[in-house]
Amino acid sequence: MIIVTGAAGFIGSCLVNKLNNKGIKDIVVVDDFSNQAKNKNLEYKAYKEQIHREVFIDWLSKNHQGIDFILHIGARTDTTEFNVEVFNTLNLNYTKSVWNACVKFSIPLIYASSAATYGLGEFGYDDNHTIVEKLKPLNPYGESKNDFDKWALKQETKPVFWAGLKFFNVYGPNEYHKGRMASVIKHAFEQIINSGKVKLFRSHRHDFEDGKQLRDFIYVKDVVNIIYYLMTHKPEPGLYNTGTGHARSFLDLALATFKALSIEPDIEFIDTPADIRDKYQYFTEANMQKLVTAGYNKSFYSLEQGIEEYVVEFLKHGRYF
Repeated sequence: MIIVTGAAGFIGSCLVNKLNNKGIKDIVVVDDFSNQAKNKNLEYKAYKEQIHREVFIDWLSKNHQGIDFILHIGARTDTTEFNVEVFNTLNLNYTKSVWNACVKFSIPLIYASSAATYGLGEFGYDDNHTIVEKLKPLNPYGESKNDFDKWALKQETKPVFWAGLKFFNVYGPNEYHKGRMASVIKHAFEQIINSGKVKLFRSHRHDFEDGKQLRDFIYVKDVVNIIYYLMTHKPEPGLYNTGTGHARSFLDLALATFKALSIEPDIEFIDTPADIRDKYQYFTEANMQKLVTAGYNKSFYSLEQGIEEYVVEFLKHGRYF
């Protein structure tokens, strides 16, 4: 039996689909299930049981026999939320409870960390454990993820296998419910459909041209492929970057979205809001060597390939994965 937390969410629901496609249907899905728009992500997927996240830890203590793996993808991911207690409850302390249960019952664990832990990238984007204590996340969300990574690395007793995945900029199907926290690709698509143009932040640094700010964008199908690989191969435990290793610009992203819609590009540059300007990341790029060394050799979707598939097969038709 496989447990997937955050199963009704963006990455979680895509992961359930990945497991189904591998013939795995003995799945328990965990979430709060209060958002009906979000619950649509689980329609037509095969699983055994739904468990509300608030009772999951108690349920786990009574039903741990026969659990082969916990994929703890659930988290509060709103980077604009500044109530630290929300993140302490849902990200830090809840994940400690999951970890401790995995230790107690000898269950392997993969959990969602984040590239938000890297802050402005002062120490690079290397999933080396030695820099975790030095990292300076830019918001409470990133801090909660880094706080758990720090806590996990200090534990003398760990699950029989564990991996914390530092997700970079993930995009793809099943993010319809995410609103302002959806990927830039989804927002670009909606802007083009509604106004025929895309608005991008202009650069406020002399070393970057407008629209040339860079991110490591990774298609969600690549993310779930990585999770499945780690689950089935169990390489060296630890933190793993989950990106492509290739930074691309927001201008590239916008142009690829226009191309996928067969519409001539019309891009407007606007000021980055003053309240986030000093915390705005101009560059992120995952060092993916650790995952390669662990034996992962699948090629990643290019930004153009991922956007083409996402727009044409999913966004244009409101389809789910």
